[in-house]
Amino acid sequence: MLARLGYAWGFACALAIVAALTAAMATVQSLLGHNLDWPGLLVGVLLAVALAALMLEYFRVRSRAFSPALAEARLQALQARIRPHFLFNSLNAVLAIIRVDPKRAQDAIEDLADLFRSLLADDRQLIPMREEIALCRQYLNLEHLRLGERLQVHWSIDPEAENALVPPMLLQPLVENAVYHGIEPGLAAGAIEIRIGLDGDRLLVGLSNPYHPEHQHRQGNRMALANIRERLLLHFDVEAKLDTGIDGERYRIGMAMPYRRAP
Repeated sequence: MLARLGYAWGFACALAIVAALTAAMATVQSLLGHNLDWPGLLVGVLLAVALAALMLEYFRVRSRAFSPALAEARLQALQARIRPHFLFNSLNAVLAIIRVDPKRAQDAIEDLADLFRSLLADDRQLIPMREEIALCRQYLNLEHLRLGERLQVHWSIDPEAENALVPPMLLQPLVENAVYHGIEPGLAAGAIEIRIGLDGDRLLVGLSNPYHPEHQHRQGNRMALANIRERLLLHFDVEAKLDTGIDGERYRIGMAMPYRRAP
């Protein structure tokens, strides 16, 4: 949609430039007392319009040829930013219990191996939300090893929403942020609430966690949110949005995007 708007805007600008040049030429000739050669002037204008349309078509075709490759490369770079952080935290969770509970650590390593396989999958395509939910549950199981009963998670999921197609690693970084910013700084148990549902042809995702203003790692939070916003833009253009806000002692994130059902 943005490409079409850009093309239309570019063509309008080209016509405006041609009209302005034509008016300027007519004014100059009139001031100089020359008789205007209207047939010749009209031919010149038509040639200029044809040339402008040809150039705009060239750039439109060139944009269509190169934009998918550039967007794909950008998506892969954005995914690469998330993965090391996620894997580093997960490994730390396993290391925290490897001495005190070797059997549990072994099971966690097997879960982590499953996560590695998920991360090695093709990340250029949209995936069903149910896969993203399963990834989050595995991640949260690992975090439970470190945080125990301090970490509580409440899920509210519309079964039909599990079939929605979403960008890979869309939900997990937000859950990781909720653990890092909302659960770790607190001394008591804290709850992360995750809601996934449908509103007509829109997929709605909401997440909230305890808010501790005195223990906020702002930079990391902004980077993750900016990352997800950019990936939503690359996949859904302006049809998707991500909003954040503070409601009392809770930090809330809301996402909306087109509902595309997985086969």
